[in-house]
Amino acid sequence: MTEETPGFDEQQSQAPSQQPDVPSGATSDDAEPKAAPSQEEGAAPAGDTDQNAALLAQLDQARTALNERTADLQRLQAEFQNYRRRVERDRVAVKEIAVANLLTELLPVLDDIGRAREHGELVGGFKSVAESLETTVAKMGLQQFGKEGESFDPTIHEALMHSYAPDVTETTCVAILQPGYRIGERTIRPARVAVAEPQPGAQTVKPAEEPGAQTEAKADSAESKENGGPEEG
Repeated sequence: MTEETPGFDEQQSQAPSQQPDVPSGATSDDAEPKAAPSQEEGAAPAGDTDQNAALLAQLDQARTALNERTADLQRLQAEFQNYRRRVERDRVAVKEIAVANLLTELLPVLDDIGRAREHGELVGGFKSVAESLETTVAKMGLQQFGKEGESFDPTIHEALMHSYAPDVTETTCVAILQPGYRIGERTIRPARVAVAEPQPGAQTVKPAEEPGAQTEAKADSAESKENGGPEEG
């Protein structure tokens, strides 16, 4: 007898037994096992925290840089203000020095004008020119000082002659030999003067007694005479 080969029907009957059981009404997609949640989805909150921390760090760095730049700007502004004030002060000082040097060179001319005026020679066109020059130097700040009778001050006076006088109580300028000049508070030439001091050993004159006191003294003297004079001890 020959062996029978299994038929097609037998192969189909055996095929379902090799497939996994699928519940009725379920699709093939439901039969597949569900994948586990990915690690990326679970790590999402930690990533947001790291990103926020990085942003805060960048913000702090930006604030620090802003504060440093602001401090640098304030320091530069203060240095510029100091520089501008220093330049202005130096400019004024240079101008004053230049004016003082110019006026110092003109002092001999002013001395000649003063001597000509004292001798009555300042007349005509020369007088007009001299007055214009004096007005100009006065506008530039030149001031003349030194008068007879004022107290001697060694900071602004230069004594060329010395004498004693009974009518002075302190060292006094009795003659102005050459006037002094100043510009503001700066003396460019002291006044050259002759001074006199009080007479050595001179005593101060006592003030005269009052008339009432003299009358009373005379009355007391007359009364004492009428009474026979003072008693002798």
